[in-house]
Amino acid sequence: MFHGSMVALVTPMQEDGAIDEDSLEALLEFHISSGTDAIVAVGTTGESATLNEKEHCGLLRRVVEMIRGRIPVIAGTGANCTQEAIELTRCGMEAGADACLLVAPYYNKPTQEGLYRHFRAIAEAVPIPQILYNVPGRTVCDLLPETIARLAPVSNIVGIKEATGDLERGRRILELCGDQLDLYSGDDATAMELILLGAKGDISVTANVAPKAMHEMCAAALAGDRALAERLDQPLRALHRDLFIESSPIPVKWALHEMGLIPPGLRLPLTPLSEHCHTQVRDALRQAGVLKTAAAK
Repeated sequence: MFHGSMVALVTPMQEDGAIDEDSLEALLEFHISSGTDAIVAVGTTGESATLNEKEHCGLLRRVVEMIRGRIPVIAGTGANCTQEAIELTRCGMEAGADACLLVAPYYNKPTQEGLYRHFRAIAEAVPIPQILYNVPGRTVCDLLPETIARLAPVSNIVGIKEATGDLERGRRILELCGDQLDLYSGDDATAMELILLGAKGDISVTANVAPKAMHEMCAAALAGDRALAERLDQPLRALHRDLFIESSPIPVKWALHEMGLIPPGLRLPLTPLSEHCHTQVRDALRQAGVLKTAAAK
């Protein structure tokens, strides 16, 4: 249903933490002009954990309005409370999103049966296409391939974002349910390889700062052109690594500010990128060629 480079969009904020809608609109236009294939709004990279429900739903509406149907919008609507996730997913549907992205419940550490019932309840309550999201490094909760396979027959569960970076895990998901739902990478460093295995795209942090290059790399991998995909991915590999030098989205928001695309704001408990990391992230941006690109714009 969705494919290619799908940016896990940051939420631009002023230094006091206020959401900056002017920068948001400029950032969306940057992605449209750069070939980004879909916008994933108000997910982890969008600091959903620090937004209240009114802000969350309001941001989803504004992103849909600003995109004006030019590319798909996938709304981050996951929560560790099933009823809250249902309400946020309904909000995403009412905002006009094309699909919703639902992270595995964090902190309360549900069983596999609990995960199955959680995602099934949301899918049955809200008739919008839904993509599951497994990121155990953040949630301390691992949605296993066998549980994904139990959920795959649910008609509006259309995909899984797998962020473990484990290619064998990706193979297993494709074996169990590749004909029932789409697999997406949630790990930029292994995204090319996962797409070459059969994934449909990458929900990407790197695409925030290098959208054109990520679009081209994903397109090459989707076409099965390993040589071209590797050539395009090579200059991005330092970004894939260094945009996680501290907790995301700290480095990527610093990078976008360095590129002149957003203000420097974050909300506590996130703090600005440590000074000793600046040179490393700046060098990764230069290696990818995006600082010069940003200046030209």
